[in-house]
Amino acid sequence: MKMSRLVAFSSSLLLGAALALNGAGVANADSSAAAVDYVALGDSYSSGVGAGSYDGSSCKRSTRAYPALWAAANSPSSFDFAACSGARTNDVTGGQLGRLNASTDLVSISIGGNDAGFADVMTTCVLQSEATCLNRIATARAYVDSTLPGRLDSVYSAIRSKAPSAQVVVLGYPRFYQLGGSCIAGLSEKERSAINGASDHLNTATAKRAADHGFTFGDVRTTFTGHEICSGNSWLHSVNWLNIGESYHPTAAGQSGGYLPVFKSAL
Repeated sequence: MKMSRLVAFSSSLLLGAALALNGAGVANADSSAAAVDYVALGDSYSSGVGAGSYDGSSCKRSTRAYPALWAAANSPSSFDFAACSGARTNDVTGGQLGRLNASTDLVSISIGGNDAGFADVMTTCVLQSEATCLNRIATARAYVDSTLPGRLDSVYSAIRSKAPSAQVVVLGYPRFYQLGGSCIAGLSEKERSAINGASDHLNTATAKRAADHGFTFGDVRTTFTGHEICSGNSWLHSVNWLNIGESYHPTAAGQSGGYLPVFKSAL
């Protein structure tokens, strides 16, 4: 297996620093940074729905999404932005993995929320009774227990098969509500707590499958703490009837302040 180009780049930086300290002068920057081939896979949390500045496609890929922000700052030799709004695990395996090859060095992905029925959960909870909301959340949690692990295994195994040398970073999902926060209407605290618990449940399952495949899991709940809906400084859109697709997705600040730092720290 070839040495990761990310590791090679880090090594070149250390060598340059050592030469400078020893009076040998600063080595000229090489092309290791630009040699990284990066592919961003996944769903709307990776494509950047909610952040604006879209590419005009139905996938709603945003220049403000964490993959695009990282690529703009690091100038990889190639950046393939395949993440797509609404994607499920079968959409990744059936339509996104063709971007990967043996030269791919870095892969990021968020996936699983649509499989678990996230959009339907939120619609049910906003439009129907508390009891119906809680029942729908219970159904989603049961799916995460029974079916989602196998679907994630299929995606992760396919990624490793097509990009055997790549570093793979799996990004999770934020908690959506600050409990006891500033919201005075909308869902009940019991519903908000149950939705947060379902997000935690999904993250736990995803992190376990990622670890079992040797991938790094990026937990964004820490960076979003204090920036949930009802926090007064939310990095997530609440329900927006004029643009329903952006509801419960990160804002541009959520991508740059919530997702990007976690992605960077995983590298």
